[in-house]
Amino acid sequence: MQIRQIPPMGQGLWRVARNQQLQQDYGDQWDAGADGDPQDLGMEMGPAPGHAPPSPLAWASRRHPQHCQGADIYQLLRARRGKEQPGFIDLEMLPPELSITILSYLNATDLCLASCVWQDLGHDEYLWQGLCKSTWGHCSIYNRRLPSGFSYRRLYMQLDEGSLTFNANHQEGISYFMSRGILVDHPKELAKFIFCTRTLNWKMLRVYLDERRDVLDELVTLHNFSNQFLPNALRDFFRHIHAPEERGEYLETLITKFSHRFCACNPALVREVGLSPDAVYVLCYSLILLSIDLTSPHVKNKMSKREFIRNTRRAAQNISEDFVGHLYDNIYLIGHVAA
Repeated sequence: MQIRQIPPMGQGLWRVARNQQLQQDYGDQWDAGADGDPQDLGMEMGPAPGHAPPSPLAWASRRHPQHCQGADIYQLLRARRGKEQPGFIDLEMLPPELSITILSYLNATDLCLASCVWQDLGHDEYLWQGLCKSTWGHCSIYNRRLPSGFSYRRLYMQLDEGSLTFNANHQEGISYFMSRGILVDHPKELAKFIFCTRTLNWKMLRVYLDERRDVLDELVTLHNFSNQFLPNALRDFFRHIHAPEERGEYLETLITKFSHRFCACNPALVREVGLSPDAVYVLCYSLILLSIDLTSPHVKNKMSKREFIRNTRRAAQNISEDFVGHLYDNIYLIGHVAA
């Protein structure tokens, strides 16, 4: 299948165009049994030739109350097939919440190119605000009184530039955010920023957290491990705070902090099973070693469930055999805890 007349807007926009082309190609199949002429949808389909397109909010308000959002998009696709219009749908003709969702998949370069085509959306501050908060969930600047003339579009570009700078040099990246008032130098604020951001390089992040233990402490407290099974909680922990590649003082620090946090979040489990921070510490190392043993292609003789239970209970005698057996089953079925 070939996409017709797709401008060079980057891979992200190509995916959007491809999905919409697929919807057009299969539109007739979805329309089996439906009545109505696409040419009768003039008011629903957008502006007349020679007139400027309406804004996303104006378009949303013009929709008939009894039509759901999906029906409007469906009718739009039908009308475009009937008129044989090439290319892909103008985002300004879609509901604003759908436009924001589509644009949230693009990087800063593609967004700059997109704003040149969809100029009304490119100047929509609500759209840029949504894009900022969907990528960088927490910034200190979000909680301040913003000055007149503040631009979320400019903030998005600064956040993207700061993230790229951090991924090259963590110290320069944090300094960039602080110099522009995006972050304040407080451990809790920095921890929230790291916890809610997925664009930071994990290797640089690991070096930064190793240097800033106060930020690491606050980052650990942001995790809620209530009612989580121990291996799943450990996976969630290492998803935000990546484990080092080799065993050392930093890994021991991470597991120690995790053990105390896990027990603090599960007081009932501590009473029922007999867990303690020291016992969780031992179990975490056992899970990591078991993960390596079961997933590494270099280990030919895999550890059996009976061997894991025997070895683990030698170090943690208060833990029941059934509980340790469930730990083995979890690693065997789901996989590595620190992958």
